[in-house]
Amino acid sequence: MTTSPAAPGKQLIHLVFGGELNDIKGVTFKDLAKLDVVGFYPDYASAHQAWLGKARETIDNAQMRYFIVHLHRLLDPATDAAKKKPAGKKG
Repeated sequence: MTTSPAAPGKQLIHLVFGGELNDIKGVTFKDLAKLDVVGFYPDYASAHQAWLGKARETIDNAQMRYFIVHLHRLLDPATDAAKKKPAGKKG
């Protein structure tokens, strides 16, 4: 999935983090003190590259998962493209 580039001067901050899960069917971490905060990124594309690198590094551990959090959506909900779509339309 890609996102459109941010307007000049506008940051769409993303967080990449991960850790070992208790169960691969959930998102409960074994030890919060051992979460790996990979970093903060100004756009989805660079966050995705960081996520992909960590996911590939830990591919042999089925319990290890990395996530991309769209922090810009929490800080400014107006940046969420899904909310900008007209009501009643999907896709």
